[in-house]
Amino acid sequence: MSKPPLFTEEEIAKALAELNADALAPWEVNDGKLLRRYDFGSFSDAFGFMTQSALECEILSHHPRWVNVWNVVEIGLFTHGAGGITHLDFDLAKRMEPLAKKLLA
Repeated sequence: MSKPPLFTEEEIAKALAELNADALAPWEVNDGKLLRRYDFGSFSDAFGFMTQSALECEILSHHPRWVNVWNVVEIGLFTHGAGGITHLDFDLAKRMEPLAKKLLA
């Protein structure tokens, strides 16, 4: 499997604006990673989000760096094989947002 091409700064800015247009809270790019923090109402909601997201990760064969402490999930997306941000990071983020919205509503 070939590695996906890195996004340019312009592509990152455009994809970030599109992603944030429907996001409950903004994703950001920092230190070469696509980052987002979700604050859920409980540990069960946070873990449920991670469980549902894990299925999407498997479908895309793209796995995040994430940390969960009680009701908080912090996500860092980065395509390791390509050495930066690619379409895979935004594809996964777009799949995570609706999952989070269901639990945060």
